[in-house]
Amino acid sequence: MATAQTLKIVKATVPVLEEYGTKITTAFYQNMFNEHPELLDIFNETNQKLGRQQTALAMTVLAAAKHLEHLEVLLPQVTEISHKHRALQILPEHYPIVGQHLIGAIKQVLGEAANDDIIAAWTEAYDEIADVFIQLEKGLYEEEMWKGFANFEVVEKIAVAADIVAFTVVPTKDNRNDGQDIDLSKLTLTAGQYITVKTDPQHSNHLALRHYSLNATTTDNGIQFAVKRDNRDGHYGLVSNYLHDELQVGETLLLSAPAGDFALDKALIHQNDIPLVLISAGVGITPILAMLETQVMANPQRPIIWAYACQNRDHHAFEVRVNQLLEAATTVEKNIFYFDSGQLLDNNLLANLPKPADIYVCGSMPFMESIISGLTALEHSSDSVHYEPFGPKMSLQIA
Repeated sequence: MATAQTLKIVKATVPVLEEYGTKITTAFYQNMFNEHPELLDIFNETNQKLGRQQTALAMTVLAAAKHLEHLEVLLPQVTEISHKHRALQILPEHYPIVGQHLIGAIKQVLGEAANDDIIAAWTEAYDEIADVFIQLEKGLYEEEMWKGFANFEVVEKIAVAADIVAFTVVPTKDNRNDGQDIDLSKLTLTAGQYITVKTDPQHSNHLALRHYSLNATTTDNGIQFAVKRDNRDGHYGLVSNYLHDELQVGETLLLSAPAGDFALDKALIHQNDIPLVLISAGVGITPILAMLETQVMANPQRPIIWAYACQNRDHHAFEVRVNQLLEAATTVEKNIFYFDSGQLLDNNLLANLPKPADIYVCGSMPFMESIISGLTALEHSSDSVHYEPFGPKMSLQIA
């Protein structure tokens, strides 16, 4: 537990963090990567360029400063981040490197205002925050379905929309699995989880790791996940384009074990009084589809409200599979929106959702901000709204 003096100093710096937080985290990443370029193999270059990672770290540090004496209130956020850390294979020895450069960035940005007392307090605070992550991640490492990154063979590659490809992979038995015998029949996958792919793109000097959501939890044929080609606003997605254009059936790639805490409320799956609301856009349909499959297989009588938005019919992902599952359910309301036709998934739909409802949302960062803000304004309980953005969750600035 941090000392009373440390708590006092850290809390007193909260206004400074609110004003300079992103500047501090931007300097932190620049300095850390300059001294430890090998860490560029871990961090998502796209999120760095778009400023998402800097914003996410600033929001995390700010939240920790506000709740340092009661860090348990941040457990949902810490758990979500820890799952990402385990998936990326971030280890305890990485934390001192992060701490050194975070404290250094505070000194750099605040200058003389960062006196010895402030630096000492923040060093103590960081060590306590880091220990929370390390202890939680220790448990996640102990539970992972296989160790590190294991080699998998692509056995199926199918275009499920104009810009989305679904892959099915099975474990190989070569030495890159470190002697692990990964038995598909013994894996227990959870709808909402993601796997992490490690690649070595030709157009980059670094390895590239990306998370991709499972689109099914059954493993009869292998592990299934989907990838959207990422060429937004002139950006060239190194990994997504490699997976779309170069990786073929019969070839292999490295995956870490499924991770993530975005999951259906198990207590509600087998009841029929609180409807399940599934809202997604674009490739955000991927984990939501796995949730739909889980619900229909476990209890098709539960009322389901399905809402999906995408650019147009050509970009409508998994349409056949979704329709099969919805047809197997007893009570269904289906809503489809095509942006090119001027159809928007907006507050008109949200305003008609029942209360209470069990709501799950996934999509792009702007989509997430719009939907979550709308649900909050309509006074849906935060406990009833679950979401997974495709980007750093803490970078969502929701009022």
